[in-house]
Amino acid sequence: MTRKTALLAACLSPLALGLASCEAAATGDSAVDAQSTASTDGVSAAINETVGPFAIADMGTFNEPWAGAFAPGTSTLFITEKPGTMKFVDTATGRMGTVTGMPTVDYGGQGGLGDVAFLQSESASTLDRRTIFLSWAEAGDGDTRGAVVGKGSLVCAEADACTVEGLNVVWRQGPKVSGRGHYSHRIAFSPDESHMFIASGDRQKKTPAQDTSNTLGSIVRLNVDGSPGSGNPVGEEIWSYGHRNILGLAFDSAGRLWDLEHGPAGGDELNLVEAGKNYGWPVVSDGDNYNETLIPDNDTRPDLEKPKIGWTPVIAPGDFLFYDGNSFADWQGDAIIAGLSSNALVRVEMNGTAPVEAARYDLGKRLREVVEGPDGALYVLEDGEGGRLRKLTPS
Repeated sequence: MTRKTALLAACLSPLALGLASCEAAATGDSAVDAQSTASTDGVSAAINETVGPFAIADMGTFNEPWAGAFAPGTSTLFITEKPGTMKFVDTATGRMGTVTGMPTVDYGGQGGLGDVAFLQSESASTLDRRTIFLSWAEAGDGDTRGAVVGKGSLVCAEADACTVEGLNVVWRQGPKVSGRGHYSHRIAFSPDESHMFIASGDRQKKTPAQDTSNTLGSIVRLNVDGSPGSGNPVGEEIWSYGHRNILGLAFDSAGRLWDLEHGPAGGDELNLVEAGKNYGWPVVSDGDNYNETLIPDNDTRPDLEKPKIGWTPVIAPGDFLFYDGNSFADWQGDAIIAGLSSNALVRVEMNGTAPVEAARYDLGKRLREVVEGPDGALYVLEDGEGGRLRKLTPS
């Protein structure tokens, strides 16, 4: 049994197959539809538990939370819920509210409402009105669907209610295909906000990631209005390709773009994303297929880009950030990763472009999202129905 297929022995056992799909077991990607029920839990400022370096306070529960983002200049965290709803929490006061004006999403499998993003240049101490970006899975003709990104105006006229006005789709993943996996649809803005980068997953179709006539399995670079950015190295939109399922996309303090993506059975990756580069999927991977067929390792193709760090067994990343706060001052510049199947926050010391895993903090639940607050605290969202928002401060 090879080092990569050892993982598969457990994944493909009769017991494992009876409990979950191999994809969900090996990568942590959600494979179970959940009922859409809004949480009405209140907020507690009390410390609920201490884990390693963290004092943890729970701040409410949510229905399949997927992404979170603070409105710049405020203490208000906006949280998307995969069935198609969005809530917000003022982390300073505990006040909770609901956002209306959400798009119609194709909910199921890994699809639904996805990322939320704001422009740092619109930072203001009050919510009032500002630009908001959302991603979601959109139904197509027949049994097809694909990721989209929309741009609108967030208007908050009441203390406990906001709405999104004028939401228009500015980018569509193409082509729409069957299945409900690997949308990716994470959003990141360049530090100068001249460009919007969008992660476009391979939609579990594999080979389109090597076909640059479509955007599956790629990272696209657009102007903020959704039009193709000038000077893209591949076609109109593509910045890089050969990607699988990107669930993290972020710029470090030096302005370098990184992605965090799921491997198959093994081979999760943290990649330094550079213009025009081919990251190898599905030609190479340090994981193997779920049916135990082998995939050549990254080292066998020096002409293709290798990950800067990889994980086998997988950590099944949900998202990540580069920490720059003061609460955990020794961690400034480190990548903090939310892990799904690993149930952990994973801290990676970046060392420029030579990252090394430094620590792993087991929080006991699948972690979908991690966000840095304006107070320097880490805010973690658990995966699934009833997923808690947890505030992490130094213990």
